[in-house]
Amino acid sequence: MLSRRIVRAIPSRLAALPGRQLPLVQRRTFLPEAMVGKSKIDEKYPDSDYPSLSAAEDPNMNGGFINPPRVKRQFRDPHADWWDKQERRNFGEPVHEDHDILGIFSTYEYTWVKPGKGLLQIGAFIVVFLSVCYGVSLTYPDRVSYPREFEGGLERELGGAGAMPARKEGDEDP
Repeated sequence: MLSRRIVRAIPSRLAALPGRQLPLVQRRTFLPEAMVGKSKIDEKYPDSDYPSLSAAEDPNMNGGFINPPRVKRQFRDPHADWWDKQERRNFGEPVHEDHDILGIFSTYEYTWVKPGKGLLQIGAFIVVFLSVCYGVSLTYPDRVSYPREFEGGLERELGGAGAMPARKEGDEDP
């Protein structure tokens, strides 16, 4: 009972306290305005450092970033004199914006078999498989030409009058 009264009393106490919401920057970093204010940020990072290019000068709208050709690093010469031999790139070479797809550690691209040769191999597999199936069907023994008949349908041997009888003489052909 006492615990319920305490729980009920806490929200009324909190409502009585004056609430002051801090600015987002202070809530995240707790740094003074002199260090993280808009004037300080504009002083450190002026807009004049960034190029203002027209649509004709910057067709990709990426701030003038030089985007190298889209070539997967897997296809570069592995024996060339690269600064970074594992990633096959030189020092200072700009990285393509799709580097995660074009890098050496992305998915390996299989290039040993061309699509035409691959389709030919799949077709050859299907032909061989169907030929084996046809050969098996030719050599596999068929059913006995006429099913066996048992004297009295083996009624007594199979368990009596209630059991399912075997084929007996005079039954119709299956």
